Amino acid sequence: MFVDPPAPQPLQPGETPPASGGGGLPSSDAATAWEFNPEYQRLVMMWRQVLPELDTLTASLDKAYQLARSRDVWDAPVSGRYVEDMTEWRTRLGLYRQAILTSISDQAADTPRWVPVGAGAPHAFS
Repeated sequence: MFVDPPAPQPLQPGETPPASGGGGLPSSDAATAWEFNPEYQRLVMMWRQVLPELDTLTASLDKAYQLARSRDVWDAPVSGRYVEDMTEWRTRLGLYRQAILTSISDQAADTPRWVPVGAGAPHAFS
């Protein structure tokens, strides 16, 4: 079984932007106003949207797999072939899940959570 990569974290209540003058940005004498990056928020929403769908697919396939393996449901020599096919489908679904979630997680890791107001947020999917 695959382990899900870390999920992008939504804006937490009470979370504050980084202190001014840090983060490798050019500093100026004026205070910098920050906003939560809308592109990062989009990645958070994507994760929350896709994860339940993947869980539903996995649960459906697992249920069918368990039924196919049960001698109470299927008692024929051909059942072995169907169980092997479902095993392959489960493996492919696991790889697909890993690829989708890793893609979102990697993009979130490369996207800053906070951006200066008016600076134009880096686009995650351009």
